[in-house]
Amino acid sequence: MRVISGSARGRKLIEPKGEAIRPTSDKVKEAIFTIIQFDIEGRRVLDLFAGTGQLGIEALSRGAASVVFVDEKPDAAKIIRDNLRVCKFSDQAVVYTTDAMRYLEYDEKFDIIFVDAPYDTQLASKALSKITVFDKLNINGIIIVEAKTGTELPEINLPYELIKEYKYGGVTLFKLSRRE
Repeated sequence: MRVISGSARGRKLIEPKGEAIRPTSDKVKEAIFTIIQFDIEGRRVLDLFAGTGQLGIEALSRGAASVVFVDEKPDAAKIIRDNLRVCKFSDQAVVYTTDAMRYLEYDEKFDIIFVDAPYDTQLASKALSKITVFDKLNINGIIIVEAKTGTELPEINLPYELIKEYKYGGVTLFKLSRRE
């Protein structure tokens, strides 16, 4: 697992031992950043269910201003902090070891939100519902949801809208946005 592009390009990230954390595959990560490549520079990013932190770190490498990483597992938070140090991004990031649903109730807004919840749970849908209810996305912001193919999203109401779905084998990426 490496940073694909940007200032930390090629840096090897620390990977978890065992199967408690499922990192996004390089193919899917590359697809995500192709989808949002012109929307990263200077943005404030939220990486929910962050795991190793690779999505948020890739965003920082590509010019994001800051990233908030959220994962409830202490082991994941340690890996994220270690990966931030390896890539020299610690000063642009905050790592919270807390439940993602609880974190979404805080009064903060973001330009890009990554939702990569554990597969075979309803957490991606629940997180998306909370994001829209608590209005966590800035105008023209982007949400990328990574889920197992076949996952259905909750009903999305304006000003939020589903822009497009992308399928990569057993993974589906959903791109959503917030209008004015």
